[in-house]
Amino acid sequence: AFLSQYPSPMEKHVTAVETVEEKTDSSTGIIYRRRIAKCQNVIPEILRKVTKRNVVKFYKSSISQVSVLKVPDIYMEEESWLNMQKRNMAMKTHCLTWTQYASLSEESVFRESSENPNWTDFTQKGRISVTGAGLLNCVLEAFALSFLKQGVKKGIKIMETLLQEQCG
Repeated sequence: AFLSQYPSPMEKHVTAVETVEEKTDSSTGIIYRRRIAKCQNVIPEILRKVTKRNVVKFYKSSISQVSVLKVPDIYMEEESWLNMQKRNMAMKTHCLTWTQYASLSEESVFRESSENPNWTDFTQKGRISVTGAGLLNCVLEAFALSFLKQGVKKGIKIMETLLQEQCG
């Protein structure tokens, strides 16, 4: 239950996804996938400009300021476990970019509803932590929280669209 071709009109920030590992547990039938997603950097330009780090340039023996947020792409790692027997899927996603300054992770579970087997229960939780940006830590965390909340709504809409297309 994921988009197989990128970029997609349903998720314009994801520009590419590569499956780097896929295996099926022969005893349980659980399908494990690990994918790397390349996403557009959505951090507003103003925040990219003001968040700078001192970097030593050894070849010139000088110190200069560079923006650690001013990168065109962000890379995410997603792991998923699909259990067709129990009719559930668990996913964990975390950011591979800026790991020395920020931690961003998300866990999602899709499972058959106990109320109706034709329904899906969806639970999701996420964590955001930014360090090393001084007073901007809170601003960056607030932006990330807002973006993730929008992403949750978009993710649910995408899942509903995909299920409607596949199941009618």
